[in-house]
This record gives sequence, C-alpha cells and structure tokens, in this order.
Amino acid sequence: MDILWEYVRAFLCGGALCLIGQILIDKTGLTPARILVTYVVAGVVLGGVGLYEPLADWGGAGATVPLTGFGYLLAKGVKQAVEEQGLLGVLTGGVTAAAAGITAAIFFGLLVSLLFRPKSKA
Repeated sequence: MDILWEYVRAFLCGGALCLIGQILIDKTGLTPARILVTYVVAGVVLGGVGLYEPLADWGGAGATVPLTGFGYLLAKGVKQAVEEQGLLGVLTGGVTAAAAGITAAIFFGLLVSLLFRPKSKA
C-alpha cells in the first residue's frame, strides 16, 4: 500500500506542475519556450531558498522529473560545490550535478537519430 501512495503523490505533484504549465499556455501570451525557462528558473530559486526539497521529498519523481526538478538539481549542485570548493563551486556545481542527465539525453538523442530517419515537418 505504501508504494501505491508513492505513485499517487508523484502523479499529483507532476500533474499539478503540468496543470500550471497548461494554464500558462492557455491564459497568457507566454510561449512554451518562455514557460520552460520559467520552470527551470523557478526550480533554481525554490531550490536555492530551500522550498523545493520538501516538495521533492513528498512528490518524488513527480517533482524531480519535470523542468523544475532540473532547476532544483542545478541549485542543489551549486550549494554542495560551494560548500566543498568555495566560490569556484558557483561555476562548476550545477553542471557537475546535472552531467549524468545531460549526457544521457545527448546519448539517447544521438542513438534515436541513428536508428530512425528524422524528417522535417515542413
């Protein structure tokens, strides 16, 4: 029963983030690209002030997989690197923390592009 509740929390958290994004698309003049950037920045800001961690603990993958989770990961990496390396950690911490995810995205994007024939929609 505990694992089921974990799935429900992830669904509710991720669904709420998607709902906010859909409302922003429907009710504002913001482009999807600006909304995506806003989500990453919101994750960085909320992670930097310590408000995103309780949400990530509660929502699990529903909070860490969306773009706000990427921003939170960047902020968390910078915090950790600054504690370990000082001011130099500001420049290296975010990239180091997100390196595995970025590498996986590039690798699998390359793999899919080699296996399939990408075409333009035009």
